[in-house]
Amino acid sequence: MSGTERRQQFEREGRWADWIRNDAGDVSDWHHHAANDTYVYVSRGSVTIEFGPSGTESIVARAGDFFIVPSRTIHRETTGHDADLEAFVVRVGGEPEHVNVDGPEAAGG
Repeated sequence: MSGTERRQQFEREGRWADWIRNDAGDVSDWHHHAANDTYVYVSRGSVTIEFGPSGTESIVARAGDFFIVPSRTIHRETTGHDADLEAFVVRVGGEPEHVNVDGPEAAGG
């Protein structure tokens, strides 16, 4: 994501927390967070998380929403077009923290 800013809050023994800011309209590559569960609180803007077979499922989180991305869930994020995204992110698990992939498998794959 081109317009991403991160400020690490803490990191120790398979746990870390960051404040993040993404530009409006940013789209991530498909990825997962290996053995890490990811907990996100959106404080400003909105984000759409695509996941599931062929990326056909999604959730939209707006300011004030909290969501969880379970470990090994292949997904991508799209920041809403109306405002930059600001969020507090906590990951719990282990390394690696971010793994790029080609995309989710098709249904029945």
